[in-house]
Amino acid sequence: MTELDLKRILEGALFAAREPMNIHRLKKLFGDQRPPTEGMLREALELLAAEYADRAISLVEVAGGFRFQVDSALAPFLANLTEEKPGRYSRATLETLAMIAYRQPITRGEIEAVRGVSVNTQTIRTLEERGWIMVVGHKEVPGRPALYATTTEFLNDFGLKTLEELPAADGLLVSPTEDLLDQVMENHE
Repeated sequence: MTELDLKRILEGALFAAREPMNIHRLKKLFGDQRPPTEGMLREALELLAAEYADRAISLVEVAGGFRFQVDSALAPFLANLTEEKPGRYSRATLETLAMIAYRQPITRGEIEAVRGVSVNTQTIRTLEERGWIMVVGHKEVPGRPALYATTTEFLNDFGLKTLEELPAADGLLVSPTEDLLDQVMENHE
């Protein structure tokens, strides 16, 4: 298989995929054939990324793997293609998500202690249904409250490879502010 063939196969697979594809899934494309090595795949992906660097679409790596995505500068124009509006989330929902993202794993009680108000059950349910948070265990204290953390889907939807790529939160965790929420949501749009 030539480098050109490998690039074309990866390009087609990434365009056809509904979600990011990691190296393991990309190797499965080759079925019974001898799959390319991880190095060969990464090299082909780098070449593809370079080819798409100055276009409306770019190849990016997120937590779930590799995907093509449209340049965020085009979002205002592309929003007119669909009548479906992006989900609108309340300030409480966004503050709760920010608390979980920056302090995970965290209990509902700990979120309430920092925010100073109770966390509505619907807020947690909304974030779980969206696939952005999940229960990762239970704290070893009376009542064994659930510990929440963000998911790979959260990272993918916000265009992040790791949590370390979240905007700096110096001094903001005691009281999440508009600036923090704006930074987090800016990555989501």
